[in-house]
Amino acid sequence: MSQFTPGPPPAVSADQTSGLRSLFGRWLLILPGEGRRVAWSWLYLVSVFSAYYIIRPIRDEAGVAGGVSNLSWLFTGTLVATIALNPPFGALVKRLPRLKFIGITYRFFILNLLAFLVLFSVSKDSANIWVGRAFFIWTSVFNLFVVSVFWAFMVDLFTTSQGKRLFGIIAAAATVGGILGAGVTATAVHRLGVPTLLLIAAALLEVGVFSARRLGRLTPGLPAQPAGGDREAGPETPIGGSVIAGLVNALRSPYLLSVCLYMLLYAILSTFLYFQQAAIVDRTFADRAARAAFFARVDLLVNVLTLGGQCFLTGRVVSRAGVALTLTFVPALTAVGFLLLGIMPAAGLVIGFATLRRAGNFVFARPTREVLFTVVSREDKYKTKNFIDTVVYRFGDQVGAWSSSLVTMLGLGVGAIAWTAVPLALAWVGNAWWLGRRQEKLAAAARDEERQVLVPEVA
Repeated sequence: MSQFTPGPPPAVSADQTSGLRSLFGRWLLILPGEGRRVAWSWLYLVSVFSAYYIIRPIRDEAGVAGGVSNLSWLFTGTLVATIALNPPFGALVKRLPRLKFIGITYRFFILNLLAFLVLFSVSKDSANIWVGRAFFIWTSVFNLFVVSVFWAFMVDLFTTSQGKRLFGIIAAAATVGGILGAGVTATAVHRLGVPTLLLIAAALLEVGVFSARRLGRLTPGLPAQPAGGDREAGPETPIGGSVIAGLVNALRSPYLLSVCLYMLLYAILSTFLYFQQAAIVDRTFADRAARAAFFARVDLLVNVLTLGGQCFLTGRVVSRAGVALTLTFVPALTAVGFLLLGIMPAAGLVIGFATLRRAGNFVFARPTREVLFTVVSREDKYKTKNFIDTVVYRFGDQVGAWSSSLVTMLGLGVGAIAWTAVPLALAWVGNAWWLGRRQEKLAAAARDEERQVLVPEVA
C-alpha cells in the first residue's frame, strides 16, 4: 500500500486575502486606509490597560488593607495629587509636540512604578500599609492621566464620524488589556509577588510609548478642526495657550461645563457603588492575596462581558441611534439599579449591579463620551479634557466618598445610599441627553463648514 505524502498547502491568492480583509473590516466598520491606525491604537491601549489591570487589584487590596473606614481619606489624597499634577501637564502640552509630552507623561509613571517596586520590596508591617496607601493614591492618579492622554490622542486623530464607528472597536483593546492584566494578577500574584508584577506593568507602558510614536507617523495631518481652530497647524505643532486653560475653558463653555457635570455625576455614583463593594469584600475575605484575586476575577468578568459588545455593537448603536440616545443608556441603567437596591439592598445585587454597570460603561458610555471631544479645539482636547478626566472626576470621587462615609457614620445602610443616588441618576439622564444632542449639532455645523472650505461657493 503506497504511503500518501501531503503536498504543500494551497496558496492563498491576493484576491482571497483582500476579500477576507474586506469582510473583516465590514464586520468591524473599518474603512480602507483606517486599518493600520486602528491596529496601532489597539496595541497602544492593550499595553496601557494591561499595565493598569495588573496593578488595579493590588491597589484595591491595598485600600481595603488600610481600612475601609480610611478610604475617604485616600480619595482626598487622590484629589490633591491630581490637582497638583494638572499645571505641570498643562505646561508640557503648551510647550512640546504631542508625541513628546505623551512620552514624558508615560515615562514619569514608569519611574514611579519602579520606585514602588523598591518600596514594596523593603517595607514591612505598618510601613507596608502606608506604602499601600500611597500606592492606592498613585494608581488612582495614574489611571486617569494615562487613559485621558490616550483618548485625547484618539480624538485628535479621528473625526466625529470615524469616532462613532471606531471608538468602540478601539475601546475593545482596553477590554483585551483588562482581561490580560487581570488574568496575570489573578493567577500569578501568589507566585510572582507584587514587585515583579510592577516591573511587568512598567515594561508594558514602554510598549505604549512606542505604539504612540508609530501611530503619530501614520497621521500626516489633522482631522477637520472646529470653528476657530488652526487649520494650518501640523500634528506635532505645540498647542500653546495657557497652563490653566483646561480650567478656564471648562468654565467658559456651556458645552464643556455640561461635560463636567456628566463626569461629576458619573464619578459620584460610581464611588457609591465602589464603597459598597469594598465593604462586602472586607467582610468576606480575611487574606490579602485572596482579596486581590477576587478583585482581579471581577475585573476579568467585566472585561469578558464587554469585549464582543465593543467590537460588534458599539459602533453600530452609536452610528444608528445617535450620540444622545447612546449616551443616556448607562445613566438610565444606573437609575434602575439604584432603585432596585433601595427596594432590595442585597450583597449579590450590589456586586451584580456594579459589574453590569461597568460593562455598560465600557461598551456604551466611555466610547460615546470620547466622541463628545471630537468637536472641540485641540487645546480643549488635551488640556480641558485632561482637567475633566482627572480633576473633575476625582472631585466627584471625593463627593461620593465622603457622602458614603457620612451615611455609614449615621448608621444607615445600602438602601439609604441607593435612595440618595436615584435622583442624581435621573439628573444624569437629562444631562446626557442634552450633551448628545448638542454634540450632534456641533458636528453637523463642523461638516458644513468643512464642505464650504473644500468646495468654495462660485460667485
